[in-house]
Amino acid sequence: MLSLNEIKTGKVLDINNEPYIIVKTDHHKTGRSGAVLKVKMKNLINGTVLEKTYQGSDKAEEAKTETKKANFMYKDQSEAYFMDNTSFEQFSLSLEDLGSQEKYLKEETDVDVLYFNDNPVSISLPIKMDFKVVSAPPGVKGNSSGNVNKQVELETGAMITVPLFINEGDVIRINTDTEEYVERA
Repeated sequence: MLSLNEIKTGKVLDINNEPYIIVKTDHHKTGRSGAVLKVKMKNLINGTVLEKTYQGSDKAEEAKTETKKANFMYKDQSEAYFMDNTSFEQFSLSLEDLGSQEKYLKEETDVDVLYFNDNPVSISLPIKMDFKVVSAPPGVKGNSSGNVNKQVELETGAMITVPLFINEGDVIRINTDTEEYVERA
């Protein structure tokens, strides 16, 4: 059981035998009633969002999860297919469950897979990944006063904002958490 101080963003809680990942926490301390914690959570199985308030002495049950390494193989119209790096078993997750992470999946990429009750429920991409720019509008000379950016298309089809000096064919590093350009690779 987790106390109020141990409930943090990124922890996975077991609520009614379903895994919920904590997306946001907000601590309040009031004079009379003591500490209050407002938590926003996302169900890892069906994607529903739940908001819950915990009082000072409340406890929450941490979900029994396991993280394993897997390799992304390919995706089709609705599923992404992975292979466990140790057992070599193949499994799939729906693209809907992957959310915005889907646009950064490259073949042969190793990811961390979160398992709940021996079923894969979500993935974590490496924080920084390198991608080739396949389409970029030209940077106009003289259009460089201030912080000028442009939209480019990556090899996975994702669109991202980059500085003006990035050209088609360049390999750039992206932060997959913030979905922002980091540097040239």
